[in-house]
Amino acid sequence: MKRIAAILLLFALTASCLAEPASNWYEVFVRSYRDGDGDGLGDLRGLMDRLDYIADMGWRGLWLMPIMPSPSYHKYDVTDYMDVDPEYGTLDDARALVTAAHERGISVIMDLPVNHTSTRHPWFIQATEALETGGNSPYVEYYSFNREGGNGYAPLGETGWFYEERFAGGGMPDLNLDNPAVREEIIAIMDFWLNDVGADGFRLDAVTSYFTGENEKNVAFLNWLKGEAEALKPGSYLVGECWANLNTIADYYESGVDSFFLFPAAQAEGFICASINARKAPAEKFARQYQKVLDAIPNGRLAPFLCNHDTGRTVGLVRGRSNPAVCKFAEGLLGVLCGSTFTYYGEEIGMAGSGDDPNKRLAMYWSDGDMTDQPPGATSVEYPYPSAEEQLADPSSLLNYVKAVNLARLENPTIADGENAFLLAEGSLCLMRRETEEDACLIAVNFSRDEAGEIALDGEYVIAADLETGDEAARIENGRIVLPPYGIAILK
Repeated sequence: MKRIAAILLLFALTASCLAEPASNWYEVFVRSYRDGDGDGLGDLRGLMDRLDYIADMGWRGLWLMPIMPSPSYHKYDVTDYMDVDPEYGTLDDARALVTAAHERGISVIMDLPVNHTSTRHPWFIQATEALETGGNSPYVEYYSFNREGGNGYAPLGETGWFYEERFAGGGMPDLNLDNPAVREEIIAIMDFWLNDVGADGFRLDAVTSYFTGENEKNVAFLNWLKGEAEALKPGSYLVGECWANLNTIADYYESGVDSFFLFPAAQAEGFICASINARKAPAEKFARQYQKVLDAIPNGRLAPFLCNHDTGRTVGLVRGRSNPAVCKFAEGLLGVLCGSTFTYYGEEIGMAGSGDDPNKRLAMYWSDGDMTDQPPGATSVEYPYPSAEEQLADPSSLLNYVKAVNLARLENPTIADGENAFLLAEGSLCLMRRETEEDACLIAVNFSRDEAGEIALDGEYVIAADLETGDEAARIENGRIVLPPYGIAILK
């Protein structure tokens, strides 16, 4: 896998805490995570109270959905790129959170939506005033206005002007990213979060929409963005949302951005859940689809995930509301993929959610108080499994399985960083070899939900991590690894 350059010696507390991307990331919607002040809304102080939980679970990276001032509950329509929304706290809270995360070995990346702003952003307000009065303002050139309208353009009141807005109806006018002044603003924004607040990088929102329908321009812009971030803070980790097919995602790696979310692995049609749900030869389906990914992106650092804030949750994807074993198995398959895995908050306890976006962003289920209110517009509130505290106390819980997966990745970094080779993919059984210059391991998987499986080994091995989903454990007998149903074992 492509490695990020070592971080240069930095003398401030805001330095990145890791020299390369974490292998286990945790995505948090701050509003729904933890209420630290009793107003019903999640906030940075509440999140800080849960950093020990996050670290103990084995996550070494934290992705914060937008925390900047915004009129919406989701906050992807920013009104000030260099502040924190008062609902979430203050800039000092953000600095304290990053510092506290670093003390626990956790990197922090901020969501950076720069393809558009809010219509309430001062740039857009001043541009609008200039157009209405016939005055001059440099901010008119920060956006794309015309008199004709057309596809992707929205009317600017009764002025006769139209502005580009690809996220229609959201009050989010597109920025003119060809404008050098806008690019200077973006540099200043990145500098602020990287070197003032101390963040370790950015999640880049909707990278295919920087220049809609123009992938080459998007890749060039991302190349510029990565170069500027690296100049501001060497080792900054950038991961982009390229919601597209595999070949397009592979093309976007040419930008030099460190990672792009691996959508071909995610959601019901992604190869993880599709293999679990396959009626026959699931191991072969998994190996065939995963090998396509590895062939298409041989050098980039992958960023696989099962679901996020825009998609239905895993418990629904694998029909696992009353079947914790299949939920565990999905998390285990994610955990044995190369690169940096991303887990959406609440996945570790089997939270449910689908349909309207607020349903996918429900309050994190804590039972010791300080749960947040549900996001506005939520129409279905369901918690199929017990709270985080209850699951922490249950050794056989989904939560403790996810923890075991994360710790296995940390204890065996070859899983994340090694080159993969399939030694077997037949029926329900799969055997992979993962190898770096320093180390190697085998990953054995049984896709069967109700039958044990055996795989012959080519030497003497021990089980380094046994990710059992039920009561049975993996074992080695007579030169063979015996895997229980939905069993995964790491062998050294």
